[in-house]
Amino acid sequence: MSEYLPGIVWLVVLLIVNGFFVGAEFAVISARRSQIEPRAEAGSKAAKTTLWAMEHATLMLATSQLGITVCSLVILNVSEPAIHHLLEIPLGLTTLSAEAIGVVAFVIALVLVTFLHVVVGEMIPKNLSFSVPDRAALILAPPLVFVARVFKPVIWSLNGIANGVLRLVGVTPKGEATSTYTLDEVAGIVQQSTREGVLDDASGTLSAAFEFTTRKVRDVEVPVGEMVRLAPGATPADVQRAVAAHGYSRYVLTDSDGEPTGYLHLKDVLDLATPESFDSPVPEKRIRRLGAVSHDADLEDALAALRRSGAHVARSVRADGVTTGVLFLEDIIEELVGEVDDATTV
Repeated sequence: MSEYLPGIVWLVVLLIVNGFFVGAEFAVISARRSQIEPRAEAGSKAAKTTLWAMEHATLMLATSQLGITVCSLVILNVSEPAIHHLLEIPLGLTTLSAEAIGVVAFVIALVLVTFLHVVVGEMIPKNLSFSVPDRAALILAPPLVFVARVFKPVIWSLNGIANGVLRLVGVTPKGEATSTYTLDEVAGIVQQSTREGVLDDASGTLSAAFEFTTRKVRDVEVPVGEMVRLAPGATPADVQRAVAAHGYSRYVLTDSDGEPTGYLHLKDVLDLATPESFDSPVPEKRIRRLGAVSHDADLEDALAALRRSGAHVARSVRADGVTTGVLFLEDIIEELVGEVDDATTV
């Protein structure tokens, strides 16, 4: 009996080691950075090591797979003979022939070892890591990193070969685990939190922010025909009448063909309200330049362009160069925060 004990002991040890590699593998790819980073910033060495593991996910997975493969190959070789011979003792009391006893013992040993390997060595540690990924990562990632560094030459070589094969088929290897949320996932979280009453979005600002990312310039531009426009050679008096009639602060100037050429802000002509200049055309240098944005551009890209230029108004232009309307900064802001009382439509 004692001669078979080492095989049983090795079975238990290899199941534990295999479970460690499986649990560490799933913990590293399931843990969330948002839960680990605060611990690392507080000085936790385990958290810092875990972050390093998450940032080198492919290396950690290669280490885990190497460990799992070695355990899987060895576990049957060292445990099956011991279980086989132990089973021959009770089976020898039956009327089965020696050959039949050998076959039955082998089949039972194979089934038992496979069952223990799958359930104890694979499924239990995997489910544990999925259930408490952050805690599992903090416990299992540091020793996994240690193993990776000990066997670094072998693992780096195998990982490099695998990455090379991926590049050959046009796939870019990824080194860091995906621990962030997509925009759709965040939107889903907000909707669910709102339904359950743990988040109040009464103003609709959060929902508007998600919709904003899908909006195009064409969705919010003001068509040329719907704008309050000033004719060529507009005077401070024209601006005054426009303000009195509509109350807006910015007015687009057009040429004789109705093409927007620039715009004026009310403050650009305040100092021109004198008898000698009130009815004279606004000086060219007072007219603000009207940049252009693509009619089909993302609204967030157009907002970035306006911020870079420091302008509040831009022409919306189709691919063929035709101006379809004018984009106002106020209209972009309204998509995020609601109505702004300085629109430019009639």
